[in-house]
Amino acid sequence: MSEPIYKTDALIAEDIDAYLEKHQHKTMLRFITCGSVDDGKSTLIGRLLYDSKMIFEDQLAALENDSKRVGTQGQEIDFALLVDGLAAEREQGITIDVAYRFFATESRKFIVADCPGHEQYTRNMVTGASTADLAVILIDARKGVLVQTKRHSFLCHQLGIKNLVLAVNKMDLIGYDQAEYDAIIENYRKFAESIGIENFTAIPISGLAGDNITSQSENTDWYDGPTLMQHLEAVEVRSDANLAKPFRMPVQWVNRPNLDFRGFSGLISTGSVKPGDKVRSLPSGKTSTVKSIVTMDGDLEEAISGQSVTITLEDEIDCSRGDVLAAADSPPAVADQFESTIVWMDEEPLVVGRAYWMKLGTQMVSVTVAEPKFEINVNTMDHLAAKTLELNSIGVSEITTDRAIVFDPYSENRALVGFILIDKISNRTVGAGMLHFSLRRAQNVHWQAVDITRDDHAAMKNQKPRVLWFTGLSGSGKSTIANEVEKKLAIMNRHTFLLDGDNVRHGLNKDLGFTESDRIENIRRIGEVAKLMTDAGLIVLTAFISPFRADRRLVRDMMGEGEFIEIHVDTPLEVAEQRDVKGLYKKARAGELKNFTGIDSPYEEPEDPEIRVNTVAMSPEEAADYIIKQILPLK
Repeated sequence: MSEPIYKTDALIAEDIDAYLEKHQHKTMLRFITCGSVDDGKSTLIGRLLYDSKMIFEDQLAALENDSKRVGTQGQEIDFALLVDGLAAEREQGITIDVAYRFFATESRKFIVADCPGHEQYTRNMVTGASTADLAVILIDARKGVLVQTKRHSFLCHQLGIKNLVLAVNKMDLIGYDQAEYDAIIENYRKFAESIGIENFTAIPISGLAGDNITSQSENTDWYDGPTLMQHLEAVEVRSDANLAKPFRMPVQWVNRPNLDFRGFSGLISTGSVKPGDKVRSLPSGKTSTVKSIVTMDGDLEEAISGQSVTITLEDEIDCSRGDVLAAADSPPAVADQFESTIVWMDEEPLVVGRAYWMKLGTQMVSVTVAEPKFEINVNTMDHLAAKTLELNSIGVSEITTDRAIVFDPYSENRALVGFILIDKISNRTVGAGMLHFSLRRAQNVHWQAVDITRDDHAAMKNQKPRVLWFTGLSGSGKSTIANEVEKKLAIMNRHTFLLDGDNVRHGLNKDLGFTESDRIENIRRIGEVAKLMTDAGLIVLTAFISPFRADRRLVRDMMGEGEFIEIHVDTPLEVAEQRDVKGLYKKARAGELKNFTGIDSPYEEPEDPEIRVNTVAMSPEEAADYIIKQILPLK
């Protein structure tokens, strides 16, 4: 076993304050270890911790004891146990969750993420890679390049990690054979070039034996490159490269402690800024001049990438959380439609057309995902046809946000291009992605300013625009009650329009079927039409099953405050089925009608509707009277 070359700095004993000052100003490298199952990722990190003297005596004693009890190396130290902390990980000898560890040498500080190799934990690997500057991709010398090696390499490349180390591990198990090592490197090189990886550093190692980890191994006298630790200490970290780029700071918080101070706080992702610099707030495009750069330790003459600061401006411009302060003469782009790569991370598949939350930096917007252009087979790099994305699938799709967002190319700024997708109902993170570019139509289509506003339209009609959204099972009486409500409003001289589910499918939505994605698109289009009608000052009544809460919430989010009134026409399934005016339930029960709500497609009842009517206890006219009383006054 090679002896580590790292010795504790004598300065610790001589002057602890001086040592801490020196340690504070070391650069930080974040990196991950990834690859296939049992390639030795956890063992490698354990070896790095051990060789860099980052293990206390009691930890070492516990490690030696655990190695004998549950280790995989007989009576020898099992370095993987330093990282695999979960009981399930130790029992199975695998990594399940991402484990983060800190260590340091005399030259640099490190945060390393040990990522699981199993395909089912690909989403965990993406989490670890999202903040990494470098990736160590391990290959078992006995097995060569595997599918998961390719998957992780592809994801690292897509996530913008430029520094890749190909660590061919377990060289001791193949007798340190140079020919086998060279064959593995050549095989990987061909794959890397096919996905656009231009450079990588290859190192033959043995995590268990310590070959080429911290010191040159006599067993690989044919290798004259750096050891792994030498490379980790010498590689350029992202903060160095970011400093030369244009200034960007996503605003995390508007700091307003009193009436006399208003500043914008955030982490500078790229570039530098000084008092007097011209900056632009995006997406609004308003410009101003930096007045001061405020920190807890006093004002700064200059702030650079990696620093968290509060910036005050000379002008009172509109800027809030989610906006981006940028160099005025080199601003990022703004758009609302993009092509993107998406890694799906949820057990439930992507629902095309459904609205998800999208978090990009400090920006949070609602987004819909189009049907994937293709799914990527990471083994062959083939583009496969796909209607949706399943767990751990990687696909390319167009996405549309509900408002313009600020973005940069990934090569320029990872903080303004990598995003996550969040389910609006469960708040689960369901996907992660990277923006490729904005679509041409997003750049060329702009809102046209008009002089007659929606408030003017409403004032001319002497009413407040509303959307009365009737939802319920087929046969519940939605259309009948909505028709009664509109008649009563007409008598009151209200300006209305009724959008009925069946009627709309004869025209606007005649191209849509009744699959889940088609139902979602049906409701989205109705929401857009209803929004236009409220802009015209109308009271819009809609009668649709609209079975999914997320889609009803999508329409609610389109409207102004208090304009969307959800009316649940509450009728038990057995009552609706007894009525069966159109004979649809009978066909659904016979299997002649697929995706029928209540039979083989779910109906998600409103959890907190503004109005609920029970059609078992009320006649249609009584229900209409009750609704009118609830919504008055409409002005």
